Amino acid sequence: MTDRSTLDLSSRDPDWWRQAVVYQIYPRSFADADGDGLGDLRGITRRLTHLAALGVDALWLSPFYPSELADGGYDVADPRGVDPRLGTLDDFDALVAEAHRLGLKVIVDIVPNHSSHRHAWFQEALYAGPGSAARDRYVFRDGRGEHGELPPTDWQSVFGGSAWKRVPDGQWYLHLFAPEQPDLNWENQEVRADYRTTLRFWSDRGVDGFRIDVAHALVKDLSEPLRDLGRPELSREEALTALPPGTHPFYDRDDVHEIYRDWRKILDAYRPPRMAVAEAWVPGARRALYARPDELGQAFNFEYLEAGWDAEELRQVITDSLATARAAGASATWVLSNHDVVRHASRLTLPPGTDLNAWLLSGGHAPAVDEAAGLRRARAATLLMLALPGSAYVYQGEELGLPEVADLPTEVLQDPIWEQTGHVRKGRDGCRVPLPWTTSGPSYGFGPGGAWLPQPPGFAAYAVEAQDGVEGSTLELYRTALRLRRKLLDGEELTWAADAPDGVLRFDRCEGWRCVANLSGASVELPAGEVLLSSAPLEDGRVGPDTTVWLGR
Repeated sequence: MTDRSTLDLSSRDPDWWRQAVVYQIYPRSFADADGDGLGDLRGITRRLTHLAALGVDALWLSPFYPSELADGGYDVADPRGVDPRLGTLDDFDALVAEAHRLGLKVIVDIVPNHSSHRHAWFQEALYAGPGSAARDRYVFRDGRGEHGELPPTDWQSVFGGSAWKRVPDGQWYLHLFAPEQPDLNWENQEVRADYRTTLRFWSDRGVDGFRIDVAHALVKDLSEPLRDLGRPELSREEALTALPPGTHPFYDRDDVHEIYRDWRKILDAYRPPRMAVAEAWVPGARRALYARPDELGQAFNFEYLEAGWDAEELRQVITDSLATARAAGASATWVLSNHDVVRHASRLTLPPGTDLNAWLLSGGHAPAVDEAAGLRRARAATLLMLALPGSAYVYQGEELGLPEVADLPTEVLQDPIWEQTGHVRKGRDGCRVPLPWTTSGPSYGFGPGGAWLPQPPGFAAYAVEAQDGVEGSTLELYRTALRLRRKLLDGEELTWAADAPDGVLRFDRCEGWRCVANLSGASVELPAGEVLLSSAPLEDGRVGPDTTVWLGR
């Protein structure tokens, strides 16, 4: 068991999150206690010793609220409840208590942009009809055309198709995601008050922080007439850069920050203050606004996640990310995988420019992925990430080296993207396949029965049981890295080496801690220093391709 004494001391620091390692749990895929094939809160609680032994500082729970799973739990019917299939509020309280006993902080997801269409408010709005106070909590509008038969604007859903759905009385409602996720109207004061209540509800139950889903999309320009984008085919990134910053009709509007300044007052009223991190898919300079101390305090760095396995590109992204965080008074965040993207053990080994959706549609065969090469690169990427100043967010299964399950048969897919795009985009199920804990059993130890998504036979070799205590395994690499990181971490700066060879990232941290990451295709000379940890064995004292080494002086 990892010695938690250092963590226990740091956990009393209100700024514990600035350089924390946070483990993301997708509850339905982590551990199943009751055998129904769906992960649950009691399953998580039983496996918290795994996180303590791993050496992370906190766990982040993706939504566990009542939901019909139209979007994997991000369609929330009650933001202050627990889905009965996942447990009860008592189960949640027991989870928090056990996490805190083990020295782990708890972060929960908040989904403020939209609710489920099964939320009591939306059902009331459908019954109340046009012009009602109940409809004003959402974004309802009359349609265009002679009989209102056309959507109010050309706005498109992230999941494909129009962002508007018509109801039987003829009006349309906005859903930037699935039709089962109607957008809330954040001009409505009742909506704002309800989310203040939600923040207090979970904070009062001992939650240490919040991850804010779609933080950039709450506020819309709802002045009449609603304005078209003009080019609905543009991607989110293209649309944001095509307009002056802060003026997009529903993304990253300047007035969204008023909401987060209000929230910060609530979060700071607790001792210690509750932390928050924004999921804001916006350019770096705009992302810094969400991370200001008087707002959420931290924001996810998606430029790093989206960067290729290229030394120059990564060096620039790291440099820019640190500067952006510093300008905001925040710490940088680093993430390689999450519940929405292809796992990096597969993604990083694909040729540059690979269409990931086409690759998924091919079942992961075009191009084929060398799992061993992908794992080697993933391990190198992990040590690089953990050497950087700031917070690292680790997605469940990363510590096992899990690859993407790209060949899920279409008949088992659950992600609404598959149906909503007319079977054009396969979706995100491949990174949500339940974890393997043991090398045998109907679900490799995920639970006493099967699993809600099928696990490939190859998962047995990645199971915790197969790697626990095995020298050189990916699980033991993570454990060692996190133990060392806790001892070595000091300050939030790095210094790049001016003489690093092409394709190599080399930087110094703190008191004599050095990181060398070889992203080139050839082995390179190992700088002087004591080898503390290496993602792969050294080659006659040299750093081989796709290898990261930590050095002490």
